[in-house]
Amino acid sequence: MPYSLHQGDALTVMAALPDQAVDCVITDPPYNSGGRTAAERTSRTARTKYVSGGVRHHLADFDGENKDQRSYGYWLTLNLTESYRLAKPGSPVLIFSDWRQVSTTADALQAAGWTWQGMATWHKPAARPRKGGLRQDSEYIVWGTKGRIAASRNPIYLPGLYSASQPRKDRKHITQKPLAVMRQLVRICPPAGTVLDFCAGSGSTGVAALQEGRDFIGIEMSPHYIGIARGRLETALHQTTDQDDLDLAGPEEH
Repeated sequence: MPYSLHQGDALTVMAALPDQAVDCVITDPPYNSGGRTAAERTSRTARTKYVSGGVRHHLADFDGENKDQRSYGYWLTLNLTESYRLAKPGSPVLIFSDWRQVSTTADALQAAGWTWQGMATWHKPAARPRKGGLRQDSEYIVWGTKGRIAASRNPIYLPGLYSASQPRKDRKHITQKPLAVMRQLVRICPPAGTVLDFCAGSGSTGVAALQEGRDFIGIEMSPHYIGIARGRLETALHQTTDQDDLDLAGPEEH
């Protein structure tokens, strides 16, 4: 099976997986940023934080957005430490972050044993303007490796800037990332390798992995979103299988 999907706490699920089981870690954890006070941080839902007023869609909330910065750094370090154990030597790790949590994310990455290699930018053309200031139209991808970069395993050149808006049509998750970006990012995983996402959400990383010929292990706490992710992965798997069958059949004769 090209993918496996697990519903539950990421630390618990990862603890049951064998050492060096994956070739790459790509994840989009809840950012836990933006709360100016403890009351604001603990009372606001993810929907309140991420969805503009007046938006008509009714995407489900998700948990995990009520940590302060220290707690978030500790939680992320624990999960990155466990994923470090699961990664093969030279494997890359990519972690999405907003500007507020970049330093905490980089600290957690290094505390977990990964070697910090840099940061990429995801530019969102459809981001909201900011009156009197600079437009907040970017999020970031903090990345590193387990030891040195294993360039010989996957001699690919990827950009450091990705530009695509969040999905609007058929959107499944409040913080869903565009497949155009995710399909480029999963190419950092060696061909036919396995990508791990311990905050799988609606499964965009997994869909991109399958579409790019990689295997996928996903972990998601929410029963609601694990169902959506499973449906999307099954669709992507069938589409990929159908395309492979066409490629094997070759051009149609007339």
